[in-house]
Amino acid sequence: MQAVLMSDGVRLHLNDGPIDLIVFAETDRKAAYDAACARFDGLLQELADELVELRREGGQPQSPVGRRMAAATAPHAPEFITPMAAVAGAVAEEILEVMDAVAPQGKLWVNNGGDIAWRPGAQPMRLAMPGGTVEIPSETPFRGCATSGRGGRSHSLGIADTVTVLASGAAAADAAATMIANKVDLPGHPAVTRQPANDLAPDSDLGARLVTVALGPITPEEAVEALDRGAAHAEQLLERGLVGAAQLWLAGQGRMVAPRLPDPEMVAEVVARARVAPGSKE
Repeated sequence: MQAVLMSDGVRLHLNDGPIDLIVFAETDRKAAYDAACARFDGLLQELADELVELRREGGQPQSPVGRRMAAATAPHAPEFITPMAAVAGAVAEEILEVMDAVAPQGKLWVNNGGDIAWRPGAQPMRLAMPGGTVEIPSETPFRGCATSGRGGRSHSLGIADTVTVLASGAAAADAAATMIANKVDLPGHPAVTRQPANDLAPDSDLGARLVTVALGPITPEEAVEALDRGAAHAEQLLERGLVGAAQLWLAGQGRMVAPRLPDPEMVAEVVARARVAPGSKE
């Protein structure tokens, strides 16, 4: 495990094998970072100790992070999903929780490779997304976001460039982004190259399911067709309360799924404060 204060003297970088976190606390910084380091130490081993359950459809892991993962993915059954679909978001949530316990005031966030858990402060949460930045007002119920798609850290069954989801928590957003990205697809299209997941990673939780490894040229109409499939699934998750909003991108085209009658405390303010400009999460 490595824990290093970043060059700005404000954010903390935590790394252990494949887990790479950037952590921020607005107040009570030393207490928050000490708590984050203490919980992060050994967390990877906890997950490694129950990989069989984490990689199993319907798995029932017993570690705190494993239980977060299983709870976030369970609502998507009976479609195929394993707890691993929520691992990045669940880790971010776990670290945020211990920071929250010792730093009761101000903004907190934990960024796990783009899957982010946060506790809002007085100022909006700013997130970098395709097309620019979006501000999440502190009064909204969103506390997590995640991005999935082709070419990300995990294999995808679909062809989306990115699917970014806002949800009540990072683990829920992580699972939902995975499932929506899987649906952005053109089944049988010759431009899509696929391979069995276990040919690429023998221990993949996806087994022999075909994952996308390359995408050739597709027409704008085909991109719309694939996005329609993903958006339809996102609408279903929105109606079930599993996501608050979703942004889908493929071949230069974007699609936003949000409540048609926005709650003024939710998506309306998010959209109103969105601006297309370079930026990064803060």
